[in-house]
Amino acid sequence: MLKQQLQQKLQQKLSPQQIQLIRLLELPAIELEERVKHELEENPALEEGIGTDDAEQPADNEGEPENTAQGDEDTDLSLGDYLTEDDIPEYKIQQLHERTEKREEIPFLASQSLNEYLLQQLGLRHLSEKEMKIAEYIIGNVDDDGYLRRKPSAIADDLIFQAGQSAATAEIESVLGIVQDFDPPGVCARNLRECLLLQLDRREKTHDNMCATCILEDFFDEFTHKRYDKIMHTLGLNEDEIRRAIAEIVALNPKPGNLWEEAMTTTMSQITPDFVVEAHNGELFLSMNNRDIPPLHVSRDYVDMFRSYADNKANQTPQMRDAIQFVKQKLDSAQWFIDAVRQRRETLQRTMEAIIMLQRDFFLSGDESALRPMILKDVSEHAGYDISTISRVSNSKYVQTTFGIYPLKYFFSESMQTNSGEEVSSRQLKKIIKERIDGEDKRKPLTDEELACELKKNDYLIARRTVAKYREQMDIPVARLRKEI
Repeated sequence: MLKQQLQQKLQQKLSPQQIQLIRLLELPAIELEERVKHELEENPALEEGIGTDDAEQPADNEGEPENTAQGDEDTDLSLGDYLTEDDIPEYKIQQLHERTEKREEIPFLASQSLNEYLLQQLGLRHLSEKEMKIAEYIIGNVDDDGYLRRKPSAIADDLIFQAGQSAATAEIESVLGIVQDFDPPGVCARNLRECLLLQLDRREKTHDNMCATCILEDFFDEFTHKRYDKIMHTLGLNEDEIRRAIAEIVALNPKPGNLWEEAMTTTMSQITPDFVVEAHNGELFLSMNNRDIPPLHVSRDYVDMFRSYADNKANQTPQMRDAIQFVKQKLDSAQWFIDAVRQRRETLQRTMEAIIMLQRDFFLSGDESALRPMILKDVSEHAGYDISTISRVSNSKYVQTTFGIYPLKYFFSESMQTNSGEEVSSRQLKKIIKERIDGEDKRKPLTDEELACELKKNDYLIARRTVAKYREQMDIPVARLRKEI
């Protein structure tokens, strides 16, 4: 049975300009540069450089879009808007003389991926066509940590169904052994134990190395649970011997692929800061990293083309009307993009201004203990934007300071109170917890409960579960796993 019903719904729809701005807000500087290049290639009405045309709106032109104010409304823009250039002045926290000296910045460079590095080494091996296909498939399944998470039997099935290549499990195991001989050491292991053994196998066969190998092969479970007494008793080792064997194991890379990528990242310096904050004589200066983002303007040729088509009302054909609509869409898109880039810059500036105001002491001194508790809501109230906007701005953005480069998320932390009512940041508490753990007796490490008691003695009101949460966030293991001989 069919029924007709009337319903009232309140829905919020984003305009194309708002969607454009949201997407641009989430982009870091280097990705914005690529986005601008892409837009310049896709839209012929958008041009690079500073426009030189006067912004004059023609009167009584029915073929042109209606005149509306710029903003977030989902309406057309006027031809006058296409010809208007808004120069955004460089924001400074303190209004002093213009600074023009060159700043040192970390450039973006693309590094070679782990898979590409392994394939490059594969090309140096003399293998049969079948072995080469198997090796390529194995390398294609290596994850970012450098591990092969798929079983040889599963790889054999995939080779049949996806590559039409029949291979026995023994053949895959044989080729796997070849790939495991590649750099970085330990790559293509199927578990942690195998990864560590592969690395030990490449090292000099000393007494310590042989003891470490024996521990991993026969006492891996005891080793991971730090049951050293049982290992010592069974192998007949003294404390000095097992200490050296454990040091041999601890020096290995548990995630060879990840560490290789990190080393490449450090070498290639991939971080490009979005902001630069400089401290001089107790004053702070903020500038945006827009050096590789060119000024944009609407194409004068397209504006003239639009006027020509729109003014020729008498001879308009269906094809000409389609052309007018096409040109109008390109002009709208160009102006929307220019406005979105401008609004993105303003939003980032105001947000960073609020962060600097709230964390002024840190930007002047670089002292981590000077960081005050700060959450998204605090920045939102000072910047005048919604919390979701602040979240988008602070995601994947970096600021270059006199003391180093920091992600914006570094400056956010929760607050806790001491017995005296003083607010301290969770970052400061983490630092204190780490200092306590670093200074503990490794033969009898401090438990989370003992750490909480120590902090309470020093006027910090903190529960055991909070200590455990902060410890886990710092990737510090529990007391049992921190025990040393």
